[in-house]
Amino acid sequence: MTTNGDAAADAETVGAASDADWEAQIRANRDEKDEFFAEHPQSPLDAADRDGFDGLDYFEPAPEYRVEADVAVHDDPEPLELTVDDAPNQRFLRVATFTFELPNADGEPVEQSLCAYRQEGADALFVPFRDKTTGQQTYDGGRYMDLHPDGDLGDDDPVTVDFNLAYTPFCAFNDAFACPLPPTENWLDVAVPAGEKAP
Repeated sequence: MTTNGDAAADAETVGAASDADWEAQIRANRDEKDEFFAEHPQSPLDAADRDGFDGLDYFEPAPEYRVEADVAVHDDPEPLELTVDDAPNQRFLRVATFTFELPNADGEPVEQSLCAYRQEGADALFVPFRDKTTGQQTYDGGRYMDLHPDGDLGDDDPVTVDFNLAYTPFCAFNDAFACPLPPTENWLDVAVPAGEKAP
């Protein structure tokens, strides 16, 4: 899939960190990704844009947006096509639904859910989403998370969903990339001021 920063950083492993070094790992991960954008041949930035690049914009690490989610596994995953701007739709399987709580504008916990998708033959779970920051503080095409759970998902296995790892798809930086748009079932009702900001 050409939609995300698989080559940029294996960010999903950060979710397994202990609380003691979680923030340090988040910041180290961001430094690594900035270095990728600035120097790697697979960077989505054109060579001309790399010269003035001084790092991506991020929200400050926010532990309240690192949540434990209940998992409902779809034993017979339903296929669906995600819309892609200016490119053919991409086929995915809806493999699981995560349910969790996030704070609303008043700081009260509100139950939310996101579906996780997988392309056939892929290992990673792809979680595109929109929230109340989309089009304002964050990219108007939504953001992504990639999850790599240990082993097979089970209905009784909690999964850490860390929105501090939410990232902007590469198509925001370069039209050569095709990026699926988050479907309406993954539009959150709350603002998530965590992860990457709009470029």
